[in-house]
This record gives sequence, C-alpha cells and structure tokens, in this order.
Amino acid sequence: MADFETETAGKASGAMLAIGELADRIGVPTHVLRYWETRFPQLRPLQRSGRRRYYRAEDVALAERIHHLLHEKGFTVEGARKALSETGGAVRAEPVSPTVAIPVAPTAASDGIPVEALIALRQRLAAALG
Repeated sequence: MADFETETAGKASGAMLAIGELADRIGVPTHVLRYWETRFPQLRPLQRSGRRRYYRAEDVALAERIHHLLHEKGFTVEGARKALSETGGAVRAEPVSPTVAIPVAPTAASDGIPVEALIALRQRLAAALG
C-alpha cells in the first residue's frame, strides 16, 4: 500500500491536489499558481463548487515544469510559455536572457561579456538577495 502514497498528506499518487497542497509541494504561494493559470493556457485545473481548484497529475507535472523553467532555469514567463509550446511541454529549450546594455570599452576586442562572467554575476546577486 505504501507504493501508492506520495509525500502530500498520504494521498494516493493519482489523487488530485488542492491549490494549497500543490503550492506547498512546489514551494510557491497559491496566488502564483492562480497567476500561472492566466499565463499558461495548458494549466487548467478542475474547478468545483465555490471555484475550488483541484490539480490532476498532469497539472501537477506541468506546474512543476513551469516552476523549474521560471525559478531554476531563469526563464521569463514569455520564454517559458514559448518553451512549453515549442517542445510540447518538455523542458529542453534554453532560458531567455533579458536584454541588458552593458558598456564595453571601445578598445575591447570581444563580442560581449563571457557567459561564465554573467553566470557568476547572477550567482552573486542571488546570494545577496537570498
């Protein structure tokens, strides 16, 4: 019987999750899930009486992919939408980088800033904000 249970309050693996349960599972507030529903047309939970949302297994998987794209890969919402629509929901696309104007000395012979330097900067900023 333990094979059929998940970490979420001992529910069976095929059981639907309420919005609060899914929010706790992926670590975002419930209002973020409601926002994602407005931006990702694929994310459509069942709504029962009183507009209570219930997420099926495929909705849970999609919400986890969206969270991965936005919070771990650094995609913008638009970039994540494109990645999900282009790949049929699979997470394979590269993150969309925001356009940032960084002054480069006129004598510099490079085409821009090395990716490694940008990654290091992003990690330092995340550590400072985290």
